[in-house]
Formats: sequence, structure tokens, C-alpha cells
Amino acid sequence: MTKRVAILQSCYIPWKGYFDLINSVDEFVLYDEVQYTRQDWRNRNRIKTQNGTRWLTIPVTVDDLYHQRLDETIVADPRWATRHWDTLKQSYRDAPHFRQLGPEIEAAYERCASEPRLSQVNRALLETVCRLLGIETRLTWSTEYEAHGSRTERVVSLCEQTGAGLYLSGPSARAYIDESLFERAGIELRYFDYDGYPEYPQLHPPFEHNVTILDLLFNAGADARALMKSFAGAREDRA
Repeated sequence: MTKRVAILQSCYIPWKGYFDLINSVDEFVLYDEVQYTRQDWRNRNRIKTQNGTRWLTIPVTVDDLYHQRLDETIVADPRWATRHWDTLKQSYRDAPHFRQLGPEIEAAYERCASEPRLSQVNRALLETVCRLLGIETRLTWSTEYEAHGSRTERVVSLCEQTGAGLYLSGPSARAYIDESLFERAGIELRYFDYDGYPEYPQLHPPFEHNVTILDLLFNAGADARALMKSFAGAREDRA
């Protein structure tokens, strides 16, 4: 069978589409050897509160020009984990599945509190959510391989080294990816479609899709898989 691979920077408790991408491939490569980007999803995400959406941001130490790599970025204040969990608990304690799922997620935050590197924090929380959703995709670091070239060339190089026959990309990459390099390497290129997600009963309307996956888990529980795009069997069971 053709091996499917996706390559993306790690993000902090990302939205459901990120986990659909993970679940759609055999290996998901965390591409954190790239430059840290300011005001991005690497160290922050949004939750729903009774006063609207709110950012949760992990404080990090950066140089003046933001030249450090994502996997070199250091958490600036270890108290972030306690603060974020307290905010999550306050915002979602009345959600239908908070009592069921809260203890495991709280434990993950407690483990992350002493982790100095942002990339490691992100990966630990990604792995926790994957377990809760039943996602068995292998997660790896891009630094486990020896990528070469620039931009698209590096992605193709990683695909070749992982043995990928199909590369699944997020849709925004259409703006810069050189598709001819995949064709030349004999690797099929596809773009994931993030359109068409159904709404679900969500605390604090109006409904908002672009929030952390934790919102879906706390509100939908075991039905979360049926409300995502990569779990075809779960959707059929729900229907």
C-alpha cells in the first residue's frame, strides 16, 4: 500500500482540522527545525468563553529578530500550564464531557509544566489528544531525517526519506508549493479540504469552528470523531 505522509509545524492544542490531517496519514512529521513565527499557532490557540473567544498563549523567550528555530524556542514562564488549565476549567466545566475527559487533559498539562521547550510541550499535548481520539498515526521529528534543499525541495526530501508515495498537504500550501518537484520525484500530492465541517452543540454561542480541539472534545465527547472528516466509520455509525 502507498505510504501517506504529512509534514507540518507543531501547534499548541490545534483545531480539529489539524488532527484530521494527522489521522489521514501513516506518518506525521513535525517540521520544527524551521524559524519560529510570531503571532502564529505555534504557541497559542483560541477557546470559547461566555465573553467570546479568548487566546491562550504560552509565553516564550525570543530574540529581537525572531531568528531562532521553533524547536529551539524556550518557554519563558513555567506557570503557564497552571494558568491555562485554570482558564480551561472555568470555561468548560459546564460542558457535557468535561468531567469525563478533564482529568486526563489536566494530567497532560501537569506533565508539560516542567518542559522547557515549546516543541516538546506541543508534541506531548498532540499525543494526548491523539490517544483520546484513537488516532494511531506515527509522529516523528523532521530532524530524525536529513532534509536538504530549500522549501519544497526539503519537503520532497523528507517524503523520499520516509518512503512516502503520497504527500498530504494543508490547503494553504497551494500558494507556494512547487508541485512539479513532487511529480518529478514520483510522489503523489494531495491537498486536504477543511471545508464542510458540521456544527455541534457548543457552549457560549454563536458557533465558532476555529478554536482548539479541546472545545470539540469537551462538548461532544465520544461523538467528536463523528464530527470530524477523517473518521468515515464514526460518521456512518452516527448516521
